[in-house]
Amino acid sequence: MSVFVSVVGPGDASPKQVADAETVGRLLAGADAIVVCGGRGGVMEAACRGALEEGGITVGLLPDADRRQANPFLTVSIPTGMGELRNGLVARAGDAVIAIGGEFGTLSEIAFALKLGRPVVGLGTWELARGGAEVQAFEVADGPQEAVARALALVRA
Repeated sequence: MSVFVSVVGPGDASPKQVADAETVGRLLAGADAIVVCGGRGGVMEAACRGALEEGGITVGLLPDADRRQANPFLTVSIPTGMGELRNGLVARAGDAVIAIGGEFGTLSEIAFALKLGRPVVGLGTWELARGGAEVQAFEVADGPQEAVARALALVRA
């Protein structure tokens, strides 16, 4: 059975986040994992571009009801019409989640994934604290290769 990995991050991504996401997508496809994302631009588009260039499969769960809003690197685009509520679906669809950078939408996907018991690997993303004390809720990677290796190891464990 195929492994599904959700790649989450900002639609308005920095050049480094885009480069990291593209590498993550390429590595996931090379490991025969299916890339799931929110279907739009930035980190989502870059991960899909990398995966598709490697011959992988990409799935986008779009916030709109209009498939034309999808990034051009999706194999499958699903227009949910749910707006940002689709973040829960993105988190649920992955066997693991790799969070690259991110804003509050990414934070919500991390939270949904953790609530669902999905492993999360962060790459330059949120740091969590409760009552001023740091919470080690997910693994942190130093680069794309480590993020992919950790996510796949956590799924297969």
